[in-house]
Amino acid sequence: MACFPWRVFWIIQALVDVTLSQEIYAPHSIRIEGDLTLGGLFPVHARGVSGEPCGDIKKENGIHRLEAMLYALDQINSDDELLPNITLGARVLDTCSRDTYALEQSLTFVQALIQKDTSDVRCTNGEPPVFVKPEKVVGVIGASASSVSIMVANILRLFQIPQISYASTAPELSDDRRYDFFSRVVPPDSFQAQAMVDIVKLMGWNYVSTVASEGSYGEKGVEAFMQISREAGGICIAQSLKIPHDHKQADFDKIIRQLLETRHARAVIIFAYDEDIRGILNASKRADQVGHFLWIGSDSWGAKNSPIQGLEDAAIGAVTILPKRATIAGFDTYFTSRTLENNRRNVWFAEFWEENFNCKLMSSSKKEDTSRKCTGQERIGTDSKYEQEGKVQFVIDAVYAMAHALHNMQKELCPDQSGVCGEMEHAGGKKLLKHIRMVSFNGSAGTSVTFNKNGDAPGRYDLFQYQMNINNTPGYKVIGQWTETLQLHNAGRVQSPGLQSASSGLMWLFIMASPGVSPAFTVLPRNSEMLCGPESKHDPITARCNRMFLWR
Repeated sequence: MACFPWRVFWIIQALVDVTLSQEIYAPHSIRIEGDLTLGGLFPVHARGVSGEPCGDIKKENGIHRLEAMLYALDQINSDDELLPNITLGARVLDTCSRDTYALEQSLTFVQALIQKDTSDVRCTNGEPPVFVKPEKVVGVIGASASSVSIMVANILRLFQIPQISYASTAPELSDDRRYDFFSRVVPPDSFQAQAMVDIVKLMGWNYVSTVASEGSYGEKGVEAFMQISREAGGICIAQSLKIPHDHKQADFDKIIRQLLETRHARAVIIFAYDEDIRGILNASKRADQVGHFLWIGSDSWGAKNSPIQGLEDAAIGAVTILPKRATIAGFDTYFTSRTLENNRRNVWFAEFWEENFNCKLMSSSKKEDTSRKCTGQERIGTDSKYEQEGKVQFVIDAVYAMAHALHNMQKELCPDQSGVCGEMEHAGGKKLLKHIRMVSFNGSAGTSVTFNKNGDAPGRYDLFQYQMNINNTPGYKVIGQWTETLQLHNAGRVQSPGLQSASSGLMWLFIMASPGVSPAFTVLPRNSEMLCGPESKHDPITARCNRMFLWR
């Protein structure tokens, strides 16, 4: 510990300053009393603009996920078998989708562990002050973005506070030497990068480009894809482009122009956040290139509507990947029953209500794009659209993983009594971490929840394609899965949207395939442009490299 970098010294000093201030608790946070307190980190708001730390509220990625933690706590606290006579409380904070802001907020979690010298502090009347002791946070659920988890993990490990993420997938978080107190219930991107390489190989593509959001998630994801593709062989990277943090519309237009410089590389591997995906799709429309690019999207795209809302035509044909998940019926019942009256514990729920129902609760409301007054009688799913956000299952599993670890630790340290005993009170984070890594239980979707020695969950993915349905409406369709190997559903008729035929406007191919077996082409397009790199321009076999297919 003698060779701390200067940045750590700065953090420690900042912690001391914070804990000595009058404002001990984060002003905008959810606090639920309990015998043991779990921290929670959620992107309740988007990243702010023009110097503001926080932007608009995030209904799905923020509120749905936050409420999933509260739902899981309710379920655990009402379970007589799990943590009997122990109530789990919470301190939930908003990261505002920004790593530096999240770091400031997360200082709240370590305040109880700081030894403070208050001998020189006196009130105006000369009396010593009475400090309210902050609650001790035993473990943290979160964060969402990998860049946020990395920033927060660096400080939580200093105080040996275990952390379980429900969404952070950057490969570097698998480094157990640097992130030894970090675990996650989602698999690392190195697994989905392998799945993406398997898709590219199966389709016979040999010339692709990559696009990444600046930061750990995007850059490390693409880095993993490129490394695995090099090891697999037969895949050339035409271009590898990056979307800057503080991007402008011109940045997206430039990326599309650059991608068009290598026109044969129509397949684009994209590791990017929601707003960046929207920026790319919008730019492709402005450039009149809808249908030219064949998008292969990572789990940040998954099966979400937010990245493609209003841009559905530009997304048709995209293949996306998402950790295997299920809709949790109990959460749907819980969330759709939330009202302004019964959900006062969520300090951001009124703001969500205004955004969800496009109305204003009071004249001082920040919502300026409507004059309609909220009645308070609106109902989620009845008076507004509702679809469970894709990471809800993983938030619930993360909370339950922490609860099972605490339960097992209590049985080890307090064998002859229920509740929190003295040994458990003083047990350090290393003891809890040991139990986290040893948990094994059936999660909210019925699949097993386990961690390997690095704290990673096993790789289980569903593959989706965004396509037009029979009734001519777009939607995501499950086309296969990946669990160590790629398994596509039996394919019948497939559509290549980028190739036109004179009669139908579509070039139809017919393939026969079994799960895990490369499709055998029975019809090849005639007089079509070669879509691969120059090395395969005249090769009719490898010329199929950049054609997209729609599974039926």
